[in-house]
Amino acid sequence: MTPKTLHNLTMMPFFVIGISAFFAGFGWLFAPEPWLLDESANVILLDEQYENLFADDINRNLPRYLKLLYRFFGWWVSLIGLLTLGYTYVTRLGTKVYRATIQIIYFIGLTGILIILLEFIPTSPFLFLNIFLWLMWSVSVYAGLKLSKYDH
Repeated sequence: MTPKTLHNLTMMPFFVIGISAFFAGFGWLFAPEPWLLDESANVILLDEQYENLFADDINRNLPRYLKLLYRFFGWWVSLIGLLTLGYTYVTRLGTKVYRATIQIIYFIGLTGILIILLEFIPTSPFLFLNIFLWLMWSVSVYAGLKLSKYDH
C-alpha cells in the first residue's frame, strides 16, 4: 500500500468513530425515554421492569432523573465525537505522536466500555457498536504501524 492509502486508513476510522459518537449522543438527547434504547439489557441488570419501578410512589421522579442522566450522557458522547473529529481533522494524525495519542486514549476507553458491557449488560445492542469501534481502531493501528516505516 502507498503511504497516502495507509495515512487514509489511519485517519478515516477516527472520522467514523467521531461521527458514530456524535450521532449516538443525539439518540440519547432526543429520545423521549432514552433509557428504553437499551431496555432489555437494563431490565436484566435491574431485575425489574420499568413499569414496576415507576409505579412505586417513592420513584415518581425516577423518569425525570433518568432523562436528566441520559441527556447529560448524550451531550457527553456527542462532545467526545466532536472532539475526536476536531483532533483528527486538525492533526490529520500526520505524526506517530498524534496517531499514538488518540489510539492509546481510545484503547483505554474502548477497553473500559467493553468490560462494563460484558460484565453488566452483555445482551446490550451497544456491544455490537463497541465491536465495530474496535474494528475501526484496529484498522487505524494496523495502517499506522505500516505507515511508521515511511515516517522520518
